[in-house]
Amino acid sequence: MSAPPQLPGVLADVAPVLDHWGYLAVGGLVFVEDFGVPVPGETVMIAAAVYAGAGRLNIVAVAVIAMVAAVAGDNVGYAIGRFGGHRLLARYGRYVLLTPARVTKAEAFFDRHGGKVVTVARFIEGLRQANGIIAGLSGMSWRRFMAFNALGAALWVGAWVTLGYLAGQHLDTLYPAIQRYELHLLAAAALLIAALIARHLLRRRRTPKE
Repeated sequence: MSAPPQLPGVLADVAPVLDHWGYLAVGGLVFVEDFGVPVPGETVMIAAAVYAGAGRLNIVAVAVIAMVAAVAGDNVGYAIGRFGGHRLLARYGRYVLLTPARVTKAEAFFDRHGGKVVTVARFIEGLRQANGIIAGLSGMSWRRFMAFNALGAALWVGAWVTLGYLAGQHLDTLYPAIQRYELHLLAAAALLIAALIARHLLRRRRTPKE
């Protein structure tokens, strides 16, 4: 059997987990990440798709396991929010990075955008982990939540697994290019972040105080 493909960047950090646990790592980490536990579920799923593209895993199995785990994890979150409520989150939320401020912000976002947020939430870091819990807290019906949740999971898994699989098929070409331009990409990202921070600060200074 050939050696596992060498993964670039942050994907390399989860490679040992994937090498040892395989599909179980994908299902387990995606599942627990989806009700707030701070683990790299999305990253492991993408890495597994890259492995599949390189011939190390089965892409259909990766997609199906990730889909089932994502839907199940969000349903656990929904049950926590629906039956545990704010009292449970106030007591234990900090252990899964769901602070009162973060929950309040997520609830406000959920109230503004309604059920459609369940679909897009998976693509938003932070909201992805709190999505099911906030839906349960808001009293959203379980059937409606399940419909949007399944659609969101299909889009999220489909997008990342497809990109990962295609990258894995061309890893021998992509990896040297990533290494060659890694510093340039990091510099560009740092400049973009600095520009966004400066813009935010300027807006705050120009906003009249009440």
